[in-house]
Amino acid sequence: MYSQENQASVFSQSEYTSAMALSTAANYIMNWAEPFTRTYRTYIRLRENGSLTLKFWHSNAVDSTWDLGGEARGSEPGGKWSIEAAYFADGGLKPDGTVMPGSQVPVTFLGETAKHVAPGEAFWSDEAALVLPEGHYLAFTWTIRTAAPGKTFPYNVEGMLVSAYDAPGNYAGQESDAAFSESDKLLVLPSYIGYKKKVDKKLVFLGDSITQGVRTAKDEYSYWAARIAEGLGTGYGLWNLGSGWGRAYDAATDGAWLNKAKQGDEVLIVLGVNDLDIGKRSAAELLADLAFIVSSIREANPEVEIILGTVPPFNFEGEREEAWRCVNTQILTAPPAGVNRVFDIAAVLSMPAPLDHKVRAEYMSNTDDPHPNGTAGKAVADAFLKWYGETIG
Repeated sequence: MYSQENQASVFSQSEYTSAMALSTAANYIMNWAEPFTRTYRTYIRLRENGSLTLKFWHSNAVDSTWDLGGEARGSEPGGKWSIEAAYFADGGLKPDGTVMPGSQVPVTFLGETAKHVAPGEAFWSDEAALVLPEGHYLAFTWTIRTAAPGKTFPYNVEGMLVSAYDAPGNYAGQESDAAFSESDKLLVLPSYIGYKKKVDKKLVFLGDSITQGVRTAKDEYSYWAARIAEGLGTGYGLWNLGSGWGRAYDAATDGAWLNKAKQGDEVLIVLGVNDLDIGKRSAAELLADLAFIVSSIREANPEVEIILGTVPPFNFEGEREEAWRCVNTQILTAPPAGVNRVFDIAAVLSMPAPLDHKVRAEYMSNTDDPHPNGTAGKAVADAFLKWYGETIG
């Protein structure tokens, strides 16, 4: 069963901050008919390179609901599985499936190179030191083994925002790309990769695919969360919790996903599109869930700064458009108690009124998909950074 105690204190080790702007929130779960052993290698652009002390934290639970919840629901615990081996390495200048010779550093768990993971468990790895030259990717590789069929490892199933490879069997210690194939809709990473870094403030962005950056170009980090991280600089930590198809009522279950959000000094919440769309929630239900999320975060940390975003436009029509307008009017005029500031992301992405429920054409991923593209990512980041600088206390 999921245990809140299990999940506590991602940031309790205050020397560490998030090493990347990439979201690794889990919105799906492996459900295989047979046990398996498989290796996953992912290439990540870190927020800083050089001499690094790294470690990871992982939550074995689904964060947000996929589709209608038939396969994976928010706060659903993962199953039993084990880490056979894990490595940080210099991934070189090109994310091509290989790592730089001699650069792999084993990741351990209380001194052991392998770890059995229990359902719903949350845990830290040990520290690992790595020198990563400027411009080089971090390559994270681990081999995961399951002992039984059925649901096991939560992961992210959206379109790939970074290059990743997977292979059947235990190839974690291999430097070449032999046996690896390029991964598709299969981001298998720890919940949090941190590096030893003292920062002025730790920001958490809690949102759906629009925060995650879905539909933007692979390895370009052109979505707005990544651009904001770059604009703020490394004096700020940023943990991106954007999760494709995530909704406010997932966070309002007060499970694994919301617990992650509670770890920040400042939290930006941008949720609601999927509540109104596939979730078919009313304006009143969505506002109630947002109010609960805000109150729960503030209860966990009375000093936290909470920024609530308006619900981005998503080309809604009819009753959904009416609910979207109602929610945003309420957020702008009388946000839930506990909100410090409101960022009007909808105003950045929307067409001029009266068509402000529609996304500007130049910001859409394609003519049929209102997910913001990289151009929109720059527009939102520029607007946020200007607003943030003007409104920060």
